[in-house]
Amino acid sequence: MRKRRLPAKPMEDIALVGLTGFIVKTVCRSAEIFGFWKLPMKKAAADILDMSLLDKIYWVYKSLNPIIRPEKDNPLKRVSSDSFSVQLPEGFDKGDSVSIGAVGDMMKVKGLEHSKDFLYEKVADLVFENDIVYGNLESQLTEQEVVEMVFKEDESPELCCTREQYEAMKSHRGKNFTVFHTACNHTMDKGMEGLQTTLKQLQVDQILDIGTNLKPGDQEKGKILEVNGIRIGFVSATFGLNGKTIPAGEEYRVNVAKFHNPDGPADISLLQNQIADCQQKDCDFIIASLHWGFEYEFFPRTDQVKTAHLLVEAGVDAIISHHAHVIQPVEVYRTQRDPDRLAVIAYSLGNLTSPYSTPPIALSQILNLSLNKGTFRDQSRTYIDSVLATPVVQVEQDNEGRAAIQPMMVSDVNKMDDCPLEKSYMEKLNDYVSLVQGEFRAD
Repeated sequence: MRKRRLPAKPMEDIALVGLTGFIVKTVCRSAEIFGFWKLPMKKAAADILDMSLLDKIYWVYKSLNPIIRPEKDNPLKRVSSDSFSVQLPEGFDKGDSVSIGAVGDMMKVKGLEHSKDFLYEKVADLVFENDIVYGNLESQLTEQEVVEMVFKEDESPELCCTREQYEAMKSHRGKNFTVFHTACNHTMDKGMEGLQTTLKQLQVDQILDIGTNLKPGDQEKGKILEVNGIRIGFVSATFGLNGKTIPAGEEYRVNVAKFHNPDGPADISLLQNQIADCQQKDCDFIIASLHWGFEYEFFPRTDQVKTAHLLVEAGVDAIISHHAHVIQPVEVYRTQRDPDRLAVIAYSLGNLTSPYSTPPIALSQILNLSLNKGTFRDQSRTYIDSVLATPVVQVEQDNEGRAAIQPMMVSDVNKMDDCPLEKSYMEKLNDYVSLVQGEFRAD
């Protein structure tokens, strides 16, 4: 069986030397032996600006040992069902519909440059056979040197991609993504040049960018698509920028919200302003696109669930999230503002393309939503008609003799006689799917 070319885990091959290395290794080893990080570390920081040395050691630990248990007070509860029970309320008179295909983090990976029109071959129906195709573009384009993603003790790694890698990610056989979320912790890795180069290319490709802005007033506004007579508003933000700064006077360029505030509740005022703008512009449906959460944890934090519910009650109808680099539950939440409305909250779709090959980090979900704009109780309403979250795994393949990558549905890989992944690998992969997949709801 072919040896995997990609490194297995973040930090695995990094040499930690000196006193810092000794401390990191000692604490991580102690956590493995005594299990004090079997549950998520309390009061952990998500933003590098807020991180103490202990936070950074915790990050190293979970990059090697992902956290598979939720906090004890997590309000998400598993429902004994293998499918999502989303359906339109009785008496809903159907009208126009819109289908959405959404993927998670799209990052630079060795082999992407050889994956044009090959990358999506096994999942093209789930992604591109939709009215709206959404993804989180984690890697920036740049006219500067494209460097490898290297972890250092004193700074976060840069994440940028070549033109060939971008071309492989943004389309499949002539069909482009419709929407790219462009506000993430790596948005400023190449400074204003990287941001401007990325946005300019998206304009050329006619892909709507969300989370970043060209004009000062745009930060407080949603971005709107009208498809099949349905107006869909997107509100968006990232939790931080890895300590990178935006030039003075241009802070409006990237939507940043203090989702994980160590000193108090989350600040969602920016999102609330964007929601109000979408409502004033008569949007039929509002989607929040959020780059947030805690990396390498399979369940959202309790405060994160509460924040998601606050956004829904403020007017959001669905939430699509990324950044955790592992999959997290998809919650079906019945809103208080409209008891007939079911909101879908995808807490993390994981990595569609990943620079690492270990099972939890190579696993992702493709989210499919169907919306319907009809009449209910003599009023126009747009509700979610159906939802599907399909687990997929990134597989290293050869494309015409060159190293390439290709996401495949986990269910398909399980059935393959000549499986490209080891039996033990698939067993771990299926365990993670079982851990997260299913229907979740709040008490």
